[in-house]
Amino acid sequence: MTNNGVLISGAGIAGPALAYWLRKQGFAVTVVERPPLLRPGGQTVDLRGAGRTVIERMGLMDRARAQTVQQHGMANVDGSGRVTVRIPADSFGGEGIVSEIEILRGDLARLLYDATLPGTEYLFDDTVTGIAQDADGVDVTFEKTAPRRFDLVVGADGPHSVTRGLVFGPERECVRPLGLYNAWFTATDEELGLDGWYLMHNAPGGLVASARPGRLPGEVKAGLSFRSAPIAYDRRDVDAQREIVARRFAGVGWQAPRLLRAMRTAPDFFLDSMDQVVMDRWSRGRVVLLGDAGYCASPLTGLGTSLALVGAYVLAGEIAAARDDHRTAFRRYDEVMRPYVTQAQQLPPGGASSFAPSSRTGIRLRDLSMRQMTRWPIRSLLAAQFAKAGDIALPEYGVRDAA
Repeated sequence: MTNNGVLISGAGIAGPALAYWLRKQGFAVTVVERPPLLRPGGQTVDLRGAGRTVIERMGLMDRARAQTVQQHGMANVDGSGRVTVRIPADSFGGEGIVSEIEILRGDLARLLYDATLPGTEYLFDDTVTGIAQDADGVDVTFEKTAPRRFDLVVGADGPHSVTRGLVFGPERECVRPLGLYNAWFTATDEELGLDGWYLMHNAPGGLVASARPGRLPGEVKAGLSFRSAPIAYDRRDVDAQREIVARRFAGVGWQAPRLLRAMRTAPDFFLDSMDQVVMDRWSRGRVVLLGDAGYCASPLTGLGTSLALVGAYVLAGEIAAARDDHRTAFRRYDEVMRPYVTQAQQLPPGGASSFAPSSRTGIRLRDLSMRQMTRWPIRSLLAAQFAKAGDIALPEYGVRDAA
C-alpha cells in the first residue's frame, strides 16, 4: 500500500472506531464528516456482547462506564400514565431490552473520536462528491476540500450512505423499509415522572411515544415513532418534518402533548425511517462499506452499535493482515462478518408490529406478551435474540488492550 492512506466517510461510531484500529496498525487515516462538529447527545445505545469486547480491547471501558446512563428498566404506560408492564434492567443478566451499559450515542462518538487523536485527520463540514478508482488507488472529490487520492475508501456514513450511492448504486436496491419512522430529540423532565425508567406509550394507529432518562440531571431523551408507508420529505427542512410528526400525534394521550411542545424547540430533533440495509457484497474495487452503510440492522434489533464496533475491528485487522492486498482483506472481512450480520438482522419476534401495534387489541396482546418475557417459552426466544450480540469469535489481530 502507498502512503496515500485510507479515507473514511463518516464520523459516527463505526468511522472513528475503524480510524482507531487502523492508526494502531500504522496507517494514515482521514475522516470526512458532513456536520461542522461531532453531533452531541442523541439517544442511548448499548454496549453488549462482542461490541463490549471491542471497547475493552481499545482500553476504553472505564471511560465508557463513567458516562453510562442510569436506568431502572423499561415500562409500558397507558394513556393516563398507569404502568401496565415493567421489564427491569437486570432481566436477562443485564443484556435485555435495556442493557447494563447504556451510553448516549454522542458520548460514545466523542469517546471514540478522542481515542483517535492525535494522528487522525478530520475534514468536518464536508462530504464526498465523486469517487473514481483504478488498479492503484482512488481519486476522491469533495464538496469543499481539494481533490485527493487514497489507497482505500471506506463508507461508514449510515443507512443513507453517500459513498454507497456513488459506488454501488441507488438506495432502493439495498434498503429495505420496515414501515416505521422515528423522531428523536431531547426534552426536560418537567412533570414527566420518569423516576429512572424508560417509559413507552402505544396508541392505536401504530404510534409510540417514549421518554427515557438522559445522562444529565433533568435531561430526557424523547422519541415519537409511527407506522407509515414511505413518506417523501426534504431532509433539510426540519420544520416540515416537525409538522409531519405533530399531525401524526395530534390527540394522543399520556405525555405526548408535552413531548410535542418540547419537540418544537429541540435543537437536536432528528427524523428518519427505520430501515435495514441488505447487500450481497460490501466492497467494490478499493471501496468498502462498514456499519449501517453496508448492513444496518435497524434499532429494533438493538445490535447496530455492536455491528459497527465489531465491523470496524475486523475490517482494520484484515486490512493490516493483508497489507497490500485489499482484495484478500475485503474477502476475509466478509467471511468473518457475514454470519454475524445475518443473525443480527433477524428481527425480534413480531418485528415492527410488536413495537408499534396498530389496534387497541394488538396493544393489549403485546403488553400481555411482555409480562411473559421473563417466563418460558418467551424468555428463551428473547434470550436468543439478545445473545446474538456475542455470536462471533473475534479474531486476534495482534493489537489489543491499548492504553
